[in-house]
Amino acid sequence: MAVSTDVDVVVIGAGLAGLGAATALRRSGRGVVVLEAAGRIGGRAWTAYPRALGGVWFDMGAIWLHDAENNPLTPIARAAGDALLRSDVLRTERTFVGSRLATEAELADYADAWPRFEAVAEQLMQPGMPDVALSEVARLLPDDPWAATVESWEGSVICAVDPDKYSLLDWKRNVLSGINLVPQGGIGAFVQRRLGEGLDIRLDSPVTRVCWGGAGGQVRVETDRGTLTARSCIVTVSTGVLRAGTIAFDPALPPHVQDCLHALPMGLATKVALRATGPDRLDLPPYCSVDRQIGRDGDLLVPIQCWPHGRDYVQGWIGGGTAWALLREGEAAAADFARGVLRRLFGARAYALFADAPTLVTGWGGDKLTLGAYAYATPGNADARSRLAEPVGDGHLLFAGEACHVGYAGTLAGAWLSGQAAAGVVS
Repeated sequence: MAVSTDVDVVVIGAGLAGLGAATALRRSGRGVVVLEAAGRIGGRAWTAYPRALGGVWFDMGAIWLHDAENNPLTPIARAAGDALLRSDVLRTERTFVGSRLATEAELADYADAWPRFEAVAEQLMQPGMPDVALSEVARLLPDDPWAATVESWEGSVICAVDPDKYSLLDWKRNVLSGINLVPQGGIGAFVQRRLGEGLDIRLDSPVTRVCWGGAGGQVRVETDRGTLTARSCIVTVSTGVLRAGTIAFDPALPPHVQDCLHALPMGLATKVALRATGPDRLDLPPYCSVDRQIGRDGDLLVPIQCWPHGRDYVQGWIGGGTAWALLREGEAAAADFARGVLRRLFGARAYALFADAPTLVTGWGGDKLTLGAYAYATPGNADARSRLAEPVGDGHLLFAGEACHVGYAGTLAGAWLSGQAAAGVVS
């Protein structure tokens, strides 16, 4: 006997995975409701207009359309006529060795460091060899002056996790190529404008319980505003939220799902923006990215974008364990840390320019709706992403999101594609 339901599918979360799933379901003629705990769509794609930075648009989380030539969101933006900015063309780059600019010979050696790093990584991933931590690569390059810098880029900067906690195989499977584009006005604003139209999205509706073992496969989704029944449910919240038990599942999630969540903790990337209090621009060109050679003594790479789009602030990117530690200490500690990085590079003039600067510090690690930036796989657990994406309960319960995608993990494209894939197999 058929069981009556309110809707075919309930999607939990209106980030990119939830929007991708709902879009695909709607196109296939399925009835779908999206429940979102926040008062906006987009999840970690959020464009704000902070007073501390003069009210200009600022992406608090996601920034790029990565690998834009193949990114499924790029055609959506172009079809809508949105301007897409190629930041690697707009900006210049400066690399420091100590407190001076790198020489041409050093820059050439830096460029060659990436293929050296990748060659050693390939040696560590031969068939039959165990999955190890990303940090093993630089350990095998003890005399390479740039190995620690490349390692920090690939670990704490790009993947928001310290290299010794990160699966080398997961890193390899998700290395991105191609160009990165930014929608004019911010990527969060693009999501708001283009990706929620025509969908039944119910904001300010945090889900508290999912009962997924009902008769006939019925799923009951409970919120503070009431309960919905459906044939199926796609859960797109972060692994951080799922690990925290914010949403109860009845019956409890199967052991293999819980194992996947344990294997996919959240990394953290914190942006710190400091607005200049004077006219000095540190002898840097407009829109300049600054990095530096780091050592092997626990030194952390903090890339800095200076004067982006001709604006009067700089923003630093702090990732991994340092970001988590600074979150516990508070925003003032993160701002002081960023000032210290600038002083190390530019000396007293940076202190004068940013000592009392208006400041913005993002806080995804403390946001109860995310509890981190994006997921990483621990060593030995690179397959957890694909296993987490497998249907549960004969396809009546599925998980989707950047944590579930192999190839675009940690990105908007990965979340979108994961949501669409879940929509294609949901019962």
